Amino acid sequence: MNYIVFDLEWNQSPGGKKSSNRRLPFEIIEIGAVKMNECLETTDSFQRLIKPEVYNWIHDSIHEVIHVDYKDLMDGTPFPQAVEEFFAWCGPEFRFFTWGNQDVMELQRNLKYYDMLSKLPGPVTYYDVQKLFSIRYEDGHMRRSLEYAADYLDIPKNQGFHRALADAYYTGEILKTIEPECILCNSSIDVYQNPKKKKDEIHISYPTYDKFVSREFRDREKIMKDREVNSTRCPICHLPAKRKIRWFINNSKIYESISLCQEHGYVKGKIKIRRTEENRYYAVKTLCCVTKEEAEETRDKRESLRRRRHMKRQESVRE
Repeated sequence: MNYIVFDLEWNQSPGGKKSSNRRLPFEIIEIGAVKMNECLETTDSFQRLIKPEVYNWIHDSIHEVIHVDYKDLMDGTPFPQAVEEFFAWCGPEFRFFTWGNQDVMELQRNLKYYDMLSKLPGPVTYYDVQKLFSIRYEDGHMRRSLEYAADYLDIPKNQGFHRALADAYYTGEILKTIEPECILCNSSIDVYQNPKKKKDEIHISYPTYDKFVSREFRDREKIMKDREVNSTRCPICHLPAKRKIRWFINNSKIYESISLCQEHGYVKGKIKIRRTEENRYYAVKTLCCVTKEEAEETRDKRESLRRRRHMKRQESVRE
């Protein structure tokens, strides 16, 4: 099993959102990766500059960060060839590691643009080293920059940041400091290729929470009526937990609830409803144990939202 620690650099429309390609808002212009064995020993590296096909100039903000000129890219490798070479280099069995949660999604979006998505069937399981760093060294929620983590661990900074191969190298060096048991039980899943049917729905148990990804729905309103979506189970014993605060939607358009497991206490639920590029909808639900105080905070939040919405309705009636 090869451990592939990779990083991508990408470009966007130099003319801003109005001239952006809806199918490819971010075009990959560099792939960098290091290969490790299961003992976390570095065995090889990979780097390709990508010749752009969609955007004919580098966005100013991108150029300021990565210091790659457009003329450097004109001698690059076309994306289909570069990605074929990348997957061949990865080997027949591999696990992906990245810093953050965006690279895996953008790789799939670029693959889809070139009708090559079959190269990476999804949903894609990978390991987010940014998250692993937080679990191992901080509170599990804080998300730090790559340079911050390198400084925290006193990793020598003998290369600059914000180039694909260099960032992959630093991510790999950080990964080497994390125990295998912490790594393997904290995988991430990217649902750019989301479940289409009920039999494909995803249930994952992590050390501190459970995650569920639903199938697609044609209408957003039908999602919260689905029994599996709105169910609440204890993430420890996985038995049904009795609802104490029904699902309500907060200011961030996320549904929340509080339930009670007789053995393990309060369970907080969160549901995010996401829209696909084909204008269909699916839900991502997380369930985690919380303290009584945290449960009361959720109750107070619901009541505050209710009061504000009631006041708005009264004001609209008076107008």
